Amino acid sequence: MVIQTYEDALNFIHQRPRFKKKPTLARMRLFLQRLGNPQRGQRYIHVTGTNGKGSVVAMTRQILMEQGLTVGSFTSPFITRFNERIAINGEPIADQDLLHYVQQVAPVVEALDKELPAGGPTEFEIDTAIMFCYFADHDLDVVILEVGIGGLYDSTNVIESPVVTAIVTVGYDHMKYLGSTIADIARQKAGIIKNGVPMVTGNLPNDAQRVVTQVAKEHDCTVYQFGRDFRTTLVGHQTIYPELSYSGLQLHNERYRLSLAGDYQLANCGIAVTLAQLFMQADGLKLDQRAVRQALLNTKWPGRMELVNQEPMIILDGAHNLPGMQALTETIRDDFKGHEVYVLVAILADKQYELMLGELASLSNVHITVTTFEGPYAGRKSADLGAVVKMIPSHHPIQMVPDWQQAFAKLATQVSTDDVILITGSLYFISDVRHLMLD
Repeated sequence: MVIQTYEDALNFIHQRPRFKKKPTLARMRLFLQRLGNPQRGQRYIHVTGTNGKGSVVAMTRQILMEQGLTVGSFTSPFITRFNERIAINGEPIADQDLLHYVQQVAPVVEALDKELPAGGPTEFEIDTAIMFCYFADHDLDVVILEVGIGGLYDSTNVIESPVVTAIVTVGYDHMKYLGSTIADIARQKAGIIKNGVPMVTGNLPNDAQRVVTQVAKEHDCTVYQFGRDFRTTLVGHQTIYPELSYSGLQLHNERYRLSLAGDYQLANCGIAVTLAQLFMQADGLKLDQRAVRQALLNTKWPGRMELVNQEPMIILDGAHNLPGMQALTETIRDDFKGHEVYVLVAILADKQYELMLGELASLSNVHITVTTFEGPYAGRKSADLGAVVKMIPSHHPIQMVPDWQQAFAKLATQVSTDDVILITGSLYFISDVRHLMLD
């Protein structure tokens, strides 16, 4: 394939297979070896979790940037453009740079396609390799890596000795690849634990915490556990943006106001501040608290309880699985109990969409409209939610409008300025909506 333009580069990436039958890191290690092992020489913070890891990465990145560090970050999926997945100090990789690094890795990919019986690297493995090559050519103080799926066999897990790791949450998602129980899923995520490297854990289910604690013990790894070694407490509730008190490690009752909405961000903030402290401590440094407060006010993370219009309030939230929808439902219950909430929802067919809709439908002030969208690629379609809505008990009739743009236009004409429109169900869906609203 001839790769001469940015569009050629994206096409090369996106036409690659997304999964292989047998999970392995051997192919990724061989790939990087052929590229000169660009992953070596950086200092890493490695973050996994079912939900919340993107928010944790965003807050940790901003905190360390406010301390004066140069921070690389690797996240997924993207909301606006592919480039945002690979960023330095929050600035996405330039189109020309992406083209350059795709041209660099493409010959190796094509050679491995011919050599390996199962074929060469997957799409995400190529994304990861491009990221490592790009960061290797820059003088960075730290790289924050967000795991794609799981941890144990994720292509980011080729790094050998990060400074600190984190498991943000463990819930039911990607069970086809990670296992059918919370313990199975936790064991996959615990695969990022490294010998002697401290780990931060969020508010995990008991079964998950037991697995993580056991794996950490086997690796002589200190675990900093939410609710035990650090904690956050809500201290203000005037707006959707929480004010909280954090205590943990060297800090006691520090108060922060978040720029990311939703009460579930309290735990994410606690993890981020703890990660930043542990990273700075590794260098014998303390966090500048004024800088931390400023960082948390400045953190932006599109598509996570993102307020895109004031009157009526329109919010985009990429709750894309059952744990995410449960957290969103709790936020609606706590923060919008005085409002009528009109939810436009589309969910991918491989998710637990009946249970997700059931969570939303349990609230008396929620009015649901289900719809469809294109889906990220041909093999991954939007669920036919119209076929299941009659089976879901709800306080108000659930509407079905197949065209999401028509559904959105209909809602916009129905609500009053005091109502809330919430668009959710898939990060890919809200990416489409965001393009319509903000471009």
